[in-house]
Amino acid sequence: MDILFQLALIIVPSGGVMLTAIYFFKREHTNQKIQVHLELKKQRQKFFLPSRVEAYQRCVLLMERIHPGTLIMRLHKPNITSQMLQKQLLKAIREEFDHNVAEQIFISPKAWEMVKKSKEESVKIINIACDAVGKEEPSTKMATKLFEIIAELENMPTEITIGLLKKELQELF
Repeated sequence: MDILFQLALIIVPSGGVMLTAIYFFKREHTNQKIQVHLELKKQRQKFFLPSRVEAYQRCVLLMERIHPGTLIMRLHKPNITSQMLQKQLLKAIREEFDHNVAEQIFISPKAWEMVKKSKEESVKIINIACDAVGKEEPSTKMATKLFEIIAELENMPTEITIGLLKKELQELF
């Protein structure tokens, strides 16, 4: 019995020391994993942040370029029909959007959905203006109608999307 008591006096404290050591090693290992994870996250942010900033900039530029008012100012020719102007405006929107479609990789899904919806709304506004004046009317009538529609709207979809893009970009910093 005396030997069992002496063994217990040796085993219990050494077991306690061993369990304490295991606890601290596990905790240190967990802390190291967290530090490695944080370092990798910092490196990813450092690497991808410029691309993300550029993507937000390009999407804002896309919204500015597909705004119907901007398109009219850039593409209007007075000696064509409304239908011809409509086709030119829709082609420009399609080309601008296609040129920037890869930006969706770097912006949030919500922002990309807003970009797509703004594009669709710009197309609708152009189609409404053309239908309202007639396809064979001079393009100046369509341009006037388009500006009337824009004036009636409180906020253009492209302007709302620009606000969201700016807000998200500011949240990156």
